[in-house]
This record gives sequence, C-alpha cells and structure tokens, in this order.
Amino acid sequence: MPFYRHSILIATVSLIAACDSNHEPPPPPPSEYQFTDVLNLPATGIKNQEQSGTCWCFSTASLLESEILRKTGDSIDLSEMYFVRNAYELKARNYIFRQGTSRFTEGGSNHDPVISMQHYGMMPESAYRGFTQGDSAHNHSKLYPEMLDSVEAWADVARQRGGSWAKGLPTIMDKYMGSVPAQFEYKGQKYTPQTFLASTGIRPEDYISITSFSHVPFYAPFILEIPANHNNGQFYNLPLDEYMAVIDHALDSGYTLALDTDASEPGFSGEEGLAVVAADPANAKTIVRKMQPERTDISQQYRQEEFESFRTVDDHNMHITGRVQDQTGKKYLKVKNSWGPKACRNGFVYMSYPYIRLKSIYVMLHKNGLPAATRARLGL
Repeated sequence: MPFYRHSILIATVSLIAACDSNHEPPPPPPSEYQFTDVLNLPATGIKNQEQSGTCWCFSTASLLESEILRKTGDSIDLSEMYFVRNAYELKARNYIFRQGTSRFTEGGSNHDPVISMQHYGMMPESAYRGFTQGDSAHNHSKLYPEMLDSVEAWADVARQRGGSWAKGLPTIMDKYMGSVPAQFEYKGQKYTPQTFLASTGIRPEDYISITSFSHVPFYAPFILEIPANHNNGQFYNLPLDEYMAVIDHALDSGYTLALDTDASEPGFSGEEGLAVVAADPANAKTIVRKMQPERTDISQQYRQEEFESFRTVDDHNMHITGRVQDQTGKKYLKVKNSWGPKACRNGFVYMSYPYIRLKSIYVMLHKNGLPAATRARLGL
C-alpha cells in the first residue's frame, strides 16, 4: 500500500516552485470532462489519512461505516487509528515470530481491520483519535521508523529477547498515538471495543474479498501473492467478466465495496480525480483532461500479463460508493478517497470500467452483495 501519493506530489511541486520562484509552471488546461451522479449509496464524509501510510484502513473503515448505515441507518465515525495500531501489533508478531523474514511496513490490506475486529473489536473516533495531546493530524513519520527499529531488534534470533515486544510495541504506539481506553462512553452508553462492535451489527466473518487472476483456479479461495497480504488473507478467484459483474450487482443491490488498485499509472490523476486507460499509449497522460478514446479490449490474459510483469501493483485502497457518467453517457465508478475533501473531485476519484478491469487488484464486500449464482459457485 502506498505512502500517500498525493503528499509526495505536493512536495515535489513545492520543491520545483522553491527552486525557481520566478518561473512558476503554467496551470494545466481545464478538464473537458463533465460528470453527473448516477448512483450514490450511503457513505460518510471524506477523511484525510495525512502523513500516514494507512489508506487500507481508511478504505475499510469507510466500507464499515457504509455497512452500518445500510444495516441501521446510524452514521458512526469509526476510529481508523484503533484498527491501525492493532494491525501493527498483529503484523509485528508475525514479523518477529518469522524471525524477520516477513513484512513490516505501514502498508496493509483491507483484511487487516477485519482481522483486527475479530481480536480487538472496534471504537468510534470520539473514543480514540490516534493523536497525542496537542496533535491535530496523523503523522507517522516518527512512529513507523521507531517501531521498525524495535521490531527488527526483537526479530533478531541472536538477541533472544523473548516476548518483551508485547509490552514494548504498545509503549511506542502510546507515545505517538496516545493510549487506548479500556472502556468508553458513546451516546450515553458505556462500551468496551468488543461490546461496541456487537452493537453495530457488523460481523467480521461476513466480509470477503474477490479478485480475478488466471495463475490459480477460478471459483476457489487462495492466498493472493501481493506484498500487502502479510496476514495470508484468502481471496476468492473469479473470471474477469464475472468479477466485474459482481461489482455492478453489489452496487445495484445497495452494497458498497472496498477497493485495492494501482494508483501509480499515467492514467490515474489525483489532481483531476480521474482514472482511465488510453487506447493510444501516447495519450496516457493527456486523457485525464482531454476526452480521447479509451482502451476497451481488456482481456483476462492482458490483466494477468500486467500483474505478472509488475506493471500492475497494489499501491492504494479506496471505497466504491456509486457511479457517475460523463457528458457522453459513459459510466464510471465513483470511488471515495482518503486524501481529504479538497483533493481529487471533492474527495472522490472517478474510475472507468476499463481501468478497474485492468488495474484493480481486488474488492472487498459483504458476501450478500454477491449474485446468487456466484455465491453458489463459491460455496458461500
């Protein structure tokens, strides 16, 4: 998962401007695209992951917030950082027990908060913001390096430090994120993280991830071989056409989906809030502003080749909440991002179906969002 690509872009632009303050680059030409909403499913407001590589958590938390809205009509602002710190703890244990041969990074998958819920429950944002006193934004630039140094030391077989990490790692997180209350009050009721989870009606076992790759059998679960899948989460594999049909069926049935995708493509523009696949590679950068033909022949084989050649990588997680269409009637998925409401298109990225078909890694959704025939084929 990525380290907030928008922040890197902003920093790069700022550096250029500082080096040549008398010759600022001209603004980009205005976009030719005009969009109107087609489908908006219930979703909470846009958030900002700021200086933390935690898009995977914001994506899943947003999905769960929409699920609570769907189930109960109640709008709850969940604590992303409660999920994050618990995922770090599980990730650290895996890294240490495997003697440093696994992965310990800020990145993760949409499975991480779901697994975290099973172990630790969940909290509202009002009970745990993940800040220390005086902070007002997420900044893990000091937290992560300190955790990594400590985790690497605990994973060193020669040091034989035993289980001291189980107390040491929470101490580091408390230093930068604040301590977690054992109990808290929400709307006049007292909860623990476990009882709060139960009160929302969310059941972790209801959420599944589906993908489409041809190096493993279809209609069977497998462990997807991407760096972020450090917890060996299982994915259900579908043929590409059926994978895309599931996304549409889920949306039409009222279910939103968490998304893992490649956001490092020329056709993905955070500035324009658009992701498209140019038919002519020469137009890969200009198509995000100028309406040009898009590639429509995305086959299973082509998707696989892009994945196996590492031209498709998993580097950003978002949340699919609806559809939009442009002035020609062409439809796009409306995808909620976590770079704040001023980024992209008021916080959203509009992703074309060819882009999703080629560059998405997987989606996570409630299993009831699957078509009946797909559920039967998967044995769900």
